[in-house]
Amino acid sequence: MRQWMLCPAITLLAFAAGTAPLRAQFPWPYDAPKSVPTEPPASSVESALIPSAPTGNNPVAAIGPAIAGKWSGQLTQIGSRSPYNVELAITAKNAESKYPDLGCVGKLIRVGASKSYVFFIEVITKGAANKGGRCPDGTVTMARSADKLALEWFGNIESDMFIAYGTLSQNKNLHEPASQPIRKRASAD
Repeated sequence: MRQWMLCPAITLLAFAAGTAPLRAQFPWPYDAPKSVPTEPPASSVESALIPSAPTGNNPVAAIGPAIAGKWSGQLTQIGSRSPYNVELAITAKNAESKYPDLGCVGKLIRVGASKSYVFFIEVITKGAANKGGRCPDGTVTMARSADKLALEWFGNIESDMFIAYGTLSQNKNLHEPASQPIRKRASAD
């Protein structure tokens, strides 16, 4: 009978030890306002790519590292033998991912942030696995350290789960997000 009770006790201890780092990163209770809208307007989700001062109903927008810019590097997929290239273009209003080796392009939609991380949902707009391509939609977590960007990606196709990770470098010569408006230079008349 005692052995039966030992298994749940060990599981509980392992869970408590495993969540200790999370409790340090995300202290409870969270200092969020008491009334948080259940669904922010679509424009505030997509425009919150660069942390800014808290405004109105979106005080969480100020949380997270500054990740705007052009990034490139390689991702390693767990279980795969060869890494593949990735390019990110992140602006104040848009974020786009590009996988040149796989022929895929995706839109990144910011869904949250913490002190050190920014969280996105990635929707593949070209080369989607559910349309005969090679890339599934997924989730992306990013953390910045100086001029490096750590990236972790998670997604699934049917019953198969995939995880990829890598460290990207800032790059000045990458693509711009497709939906970025073209800016006209003001004339000096």
